[in-house]
Amino acid sequence: MAYEPPTHSVERSLRATTGAKIVVGIDEVGRGAWAGPVTVCAAVTGLRRPPTGLTDSKLLSPKKRTSLALQLDSWVTAHALGHSSPEEIDDLGMTAALRLAATRALDALPVRPDAVILDGKYDYLGGPWTVRTVINGDQSCVSVAAASVIAKVRRDAMMAELGAAHTDFCFGDNAGYPSPTHRAALRELGPTPHHRLSWAYMDGLPRWRHLKRFRSTSEPVELEDEGQLGFDF
Repeated sequence: MAYEPPTHSVERSLRATTGAKIVVGIDEVGRGAWAGPVTVCAAVTGLRRPPTGLTDSKLLSPKKRTSLALQLDSWVTAHALGHSSPEEIDDLGMTAALRLAATRALDALPVRPDAVILDGKYDYLGGPWTVRTVINGDQSCVSVAAASVIAKVRRDAMMAELGAAHTDFCFGDNAGYPSPTHRAALRELGPTPHHRLSWAYMDGLPRWRHLKRFRSTSEPVELEDEGQLGFDF
């Protein structure tokens, strides 16, 4: 299926309206997973023509994503990754964990951006950054699409490495997201050290429900339950 390629229209708009010279695109992966970190990529792309086929990572085959990520590593002006661990997600909640991962990614860049494009409708980053949220930005904005592909490929590789010690969970195939194999392993073996113990799926594990973690927080909850799947998906 053919998709409209992303453009630099939002990047150009931010430059024109805010005077920003360096605009960074941010996208996350792993928000709805049962296991593993949430990973954020920050990518600075300038206004050059992107590699052919660039779009939202979810619309690409694993082979195409991997190929594009290799091209993007040398094509982007700069990029960096930030992660929040399962423990941090359990302790802080997803909104704060995303903010932490995004801040880590931005701090790791060799340049300081003047403006940020966030994929989605919620600004989970906030000040001191100048932020523009764009729904489906990973399809429409070049910098966000680049961040999407890099984040997905890097986190998938990380989950495959973690899965080497937990072969029954097949993290190399499901990247920590819900799947029949993942669900069967949880029923039999319980959560690994890489699982999010505050997630809704724990309610469907009678043998392991005593391990569930609970958190009291005044943090905004707009992202807390979005994308969470219970055990009976």
